[in-house]
Amino acid sequence: MANNLTYQVRNIAEVTTAVANGDLTRKIDVDAQGEILALKTTVNRMVDQLSSFASEVTRVAREVGSEGQLGGQARVEGVEGTWKRLTESVNELAGSLTTQIRAIATVTSAVARGDLTRSIAIEAQGELAELKDNINSMVGSLRETTQANQEQDWLKSNLARISRLMQGHRDLLEVAKLTMSELTPLVSARYGAFYSIDPDADSELILIGGYGVRPDRGPRQRFAIGEGIVGQAAAEGRHIVLDDVPPEYITIDSGLSRSTPAQIVVLPILFENRVLGVLELASFTPFGEVHLDFLTQLVETIGVTMNTIIANSRTEDLLTESQRLTRELQERSDELQRQQEELRRSNAELEDKAALLAKQNRAIEIQNFQIEQARRTLEERAEQLAVSSRYKSEFLANMSHELRTPLNSLLVLAKLLTENAEGNLTSQQVEFARTIHSAGSALLQLINDMLDLSKVEAGRMDIHPIQVSLPKMVDLLEAAFAPLAQDKGLSFSVEVNPDVPQELRADEQRLQQVLRNLLSNAVKFTPRGEVKLRVAKPPVGVDFDDETLHEARDLLAFQVIDTGIGIAPDKRDVIFEAFRQADGTTSRKYGGTGLGLAICRDIARLLGGEIHVDSELGQGSTFTLYLPASYTGPLAATDGGAARRPLITTSADEPAAPAPEPPMPLDMPLPELVEPPVETPVQWQGDDPLNGAKILIVDDDIRNVFALTSVLERHGSTVVYAENGREGIEQLERNEDVALVLMDIMMPEMDGWATTSAIRRMPQFADLPIIALTAKVMRGDREKSIASGASDYVPKPVDVDRLLERLRGWLSRGRGAASDSSASPAEGS
Repeated sequence: MANNLTYQVRNIAEVTTAVANGDLTRKIDVDAQGEILALKTTVNRMVDQLSSFASEVTRVAREVGSEGQLGGQARVEGVEGTWKRLTESVNELAGSLTTQIRAIATVTSAVARGDLTRSIAIEAQGELAELKDNINSMVGSLRETTQANQEQDWLKSNLARISRLMQGHRDLLEVAKLTMSELTPLVSARYGAFYSIDPDADSELILIGGYGVRPDRGPRQRFAIGEGIVGQAAAEGRHIVLDDVPPEYITIDSGLSRSTPAQIVVLPILFENRVLGVLELASFTPFGEVHLDFLTQLVETIGVTMNTIIANSRTEDLLTESQRLTRELQERSDELQRQQEELRRSNAELEDKAALLAKQNRAIEIQNFQIEQARRTLEERAEQLAVSSRYKSEFLANMSHELRTPLNSLLVLAKLLTENAEGNLTSQQVEFARTIHSAGSALLQLINDMLDLSKVEAGRMDIHPIQVSLPKMVDLLEAAFAPLAQDKGLSFSVEVNPDVPQELRADEQRLQQVLRNLLSNAVKFTPRGEVKLRVAKPPVGVDFDDETLHEARDLLAFQVIDTGIGIAPDKRDVIFEAFRQADGTTSRKYGGTGLGLAICRDIARLLGGEIHVDSELGQGSTFTLYLPASYTGPLAATDGGAARRPLITTSADEPAAPAPEPPMPLDMPLPELVEPPVETPVQWQGDDPLNGAKILIVDDDIRNVFALTSVLERHGSTVVYAENGREGIEQLERNEDVALVLMDIMMPEMDGWATTSAIRRMPQFADLPIIALTAKVMRGDREKSIASGASDYVPKPVDVDRLLERLRGWLSRGRGAASDSSASPAEGS
């Protein structure tokens, strides 16, 4: 027992001693019973638990401390008391260390990836707390540095990008549009306005671009320097930031909402301390410092761009003006050279004509020359219209205006020269002036013929049939042409068959126009023999162009028979075409424009008839006008004769042959067909109302102003003038003592009708005499002028004596000193 007990105790002591020495590999292995067995079991279990605890703690320490494997935990089953608390402490230590290191690792990994938004938020003590704070400080510093670098990169890259976009633009409006579309969203703004200095007023800013504006509540269009926040920023030369914007100040609209901005910034655009514009932006959120820095630097770039555009624009304007002046000088030089050449050519032609026509009167020579020049001018105008199939009445009306306008000054000044009031002209020079006046009058008649032709072709010539006494009309024609025939040594006779009616229903004026033209041509182109007018029933078997004439009753045949030069068979159709003659050469014996027979044929068709010609070269001609005794309307199939008037065209490889002209021009003077004739004025007696009167002339043609001024000043009048309607009204406002206005109708921008109406709306000029003048004499112009407020109407070219009498009448009426015989305008004028 003693040995056994000793062995058992010694074994227990060895094991406990080994445990005390840290050796947990030993166990009690003696056989034992009872309490010793219980002690053995307890000691061995304790050794197993200590061994397991030591193994787990060693493993966790090795994994966490040596191998760096975080998250390890000691798992010891059945330990209690101190060992359990020790296990928990080890696990708590390992867990805390794991959490801290992983938090540090997570933040540092994020930093390594460029994510500077993370920070270490775990609790730590001691050196780990210092490490945590150092790492967080490092991340914050990196974040601020990186953000600053990014903002600078953003600022510089966008400055460079927008600068590149603005390069090459030459239009301020394009630059403003580009700036607004690129800049406003870039700085997170939702509203923008771009103002520029007004080029016409350096003290004002005008809106040239916008972003997010409403049409009905858009930004203000104009600011004076110093006016409002925009004008104040321009005046101070520094930017202004507005916080806490009131709701009524501005709203930013979208499709779903309307909101008030949180902040508004206004920046002046400067170049070398000179204000070029102002930029205004509004945002829902306050602008950041980088945005404000960006805007401050960008407006400098915009200022440079704007200055470049303005400078280039001024340079281009100066270059354009220089080029314009150069062209004008060149054109004037060319015009002077052309005029000199024209004068040399004209002098040479005059000398040639003087040599050939030495036996003729000098005045007739000049008249024929000017008529020839006018004919060539009209031929050139007709050739320019070769692309058209018919003449346009409005074009001829405009051409009439262009011809009548210089013709007006020509006739007025020629009239003044013939009066020779200063007595400084020779009798020959006075005769020259009379010849110029006569030639101009002939040209005026030619213009009237052109208008007649245009009215026929446009279907605007009215026919007014009345009962016409045939004997009376024939007597008038005989009285007019018998003396002309006698002067040429021709016999003239009239035959009226007894079976023709004594009256016919027709337009007497148009019928006389046709017969006068035919008789005039017959007298002109008959060098010897006779001219006869015969009125009879038409012979049987006449071949009419229009079938309706075959069925017409009571046809009359007006025959003009002569023994003149005759017409070749191949020219009988040509002579009825406008600007065509049988002899179209430049050396032809008989002049004329070739309009007479063209007008006659068209008028004959309007009267419901036809003109036929029967002629033999050198033996004479018979022109017959077939006309119904009772007017039934124009021939429907001819369309005014326009279809029978082909125009002459030439190719680029082939010179144009001169157009043959009919030898039947309209030489006899015809009644004015556009406006009614004015009665012969009664010569003024007593004090001249023109003397001392102030008269305003409103006319865009300085030649007419010069001519009329010369006439009026000769009679003691004071003349003020204006080149257009607006200046005319300004002259009236400055000269309220104007006694009468001469108002040209055809003026650019504000014509005479509009100007007259505007003057009549001014109470102080309600009774001011206004006389309308126009060279574009068309039907209805008189009525339109009177309706606009004109007191009287005078077509150009004006008859100086008649115009002066009308002026005296209106001036006398205005003074209340008119006499019964001559102190008022002619009735019906």
